[in-house]
Amino acid sequence: MPPSVPSLPRRVGRTLRTSLFAQVAVALVLGIVVGKLWPGVATDFQPLGDGFTRLIKTIISPLVFCVVVVGIAKAGDLKAFGRIGLKALIWFEVASTAALIIGLVAANVVQPGSGMHVDPSTLNTSAVDAKTGGAALPSTTEFIVNALPTSFIGAFAENSLLQVLILACLVGAALLHLGHTKVPQVLPAVEQAQEIIFALVGFIMRLAPLAVFGAMAVLVGQYGLGVMKTYAKLIILCYVAAALFVALLAVALRMVTGLSLWKFLRYIREEMLLALGTASTESVMPRVMQKLRKAGARDDAVGLVLPTGYSFNLDGASLYLSIGTLFIAQAVGVDLSLGQQITVVLVLMLTSKGMAGIPGSAFLALSATASSLGAIPAGAVALLLGVDRIMDSMRVVTNLLGNCVAVFAVSRWEGALDIDRAKKVLDGEIVFTEDEDEPTAVAPKAPVPAQAVAAESTVGTKTKEPTTEVS
Repeated sequence: MPPSVPSLPRRVGRTLRTSLFAQVAVALVLGIVVGKLWPGVATDFQPLGDGFTRLIKTIISPLVFCVVVVGIAKAGDLKAFGRIGLKALIWFEVASTAALIIGLVAANVVQPGSGMHVDPSTLNTSAVDAKTGGAALPSTTEFIVNALPTSFIGAFAENSLLQVLILACLVGAALLHLGHTKVPQVLPAVEQAQEIIFALVGFIMRLAPLAVFGAMAVLVGQYGLGVMKTYAKLIILCYVAAALFVALLAVALRMVTGLSLWKFLRYIREEMLLALGTASTESVMPRVMQKLRKAGARDDAVGLVLPTGYSFNLDGASLYLSIGTLFIAQAVGVDLSLGQQITVVLVLMLTSKGMAGIPGSAFLALSATASSLGAIPAGAVALLLGVDRIMDSMRVVTNLLGNCVAVFAVSRWEGALDIDRAKKVLDGEIVFTEDEDEPTAVAPKAPVPAQAVAAESTVGTKTKEPTTEVS
């Protein structure tokens, strides 16, 4: 008798109970509906998204510290770790520069701001100050100095990833110098702390659907869907340019590692949807680190490249800044020469590196770029206030994929990537599980040899000896 097939409602219910992707997708749709139908009530759901982000941020710094320390100690070679960092910075600079150039070319071809004829004096520049909170982008010297910790605990309390990275490198180097004989209990303790943190990630991720629902309800309730009509040309251009850049990332990943970006997207689909819903890559950083490790990237490469990329490799932000600068210039009727556009690229190459963690950083970078050119009124940046939140999805996806590709590429470059394992994970032959230390291999059942079948049938005809069960 053939096994009974569960009814459609039961299959849907089981999927919603077991699939984080399905739960987040439903929450995303519900958030949009609630924000559209009841915009006044939707803003009350802000604590859902904020609370989830707070919980995730509490474990990012200790997780990065543990992964980097364990990675250095197990690799046993501090020089290799330095090479990984140098190669990562080279990759970041090339990738972000490519994103800037793609954005400038796209804005020149499409001209998203042409014909708007905006008078800068009519714009409310105070709204930009409110968005940025009176902050300012640090200079190169300030950025380097701020990356150095002033206290061990302070780096974790302020959630400064670069400071935590430096502390982790120092601790890992000290472990290598002392050796396992002098401090035999330190490394196992750090590894156990790492496992506890990953268990916490699993607990917190159960709240992801609530966070996505709250964030989307607030977004649609505050801004509505009408803003998309006003800035349709700019929005479409940014997303098309981002799609082009992601396609280039796919080509680069295939050439360097032989891996498929589309299969990797399927592998991290839950994290990608969560990042889209919450408009934050930080909300998925711990889980993405875990998945990259399980996909064959060595601990030291994941622990160094991914967190550093969150500060240095903002590909989506680079695209948005280059397109946004030309959009503003075109909207106010300023024709930028080729030399001025090259200046835009050079300025944004510097300003985009100090953006992470600063409120309204995109507007600060745009203002700095406008001031350096001297041709665009700084107040014209207010033109992008209404559309900035809509661009978050583009920036999040591009930033996250750019950093993940960087992990694979640098790991392959340094010989810290298990290609066979990565392909099996992305092909679904090895299933990612949160509760196990290693992925579970899905092996097909091997055919039973004919001799074994014959032997089994022969044994079955003999009288079996009585056995005594031991309970």
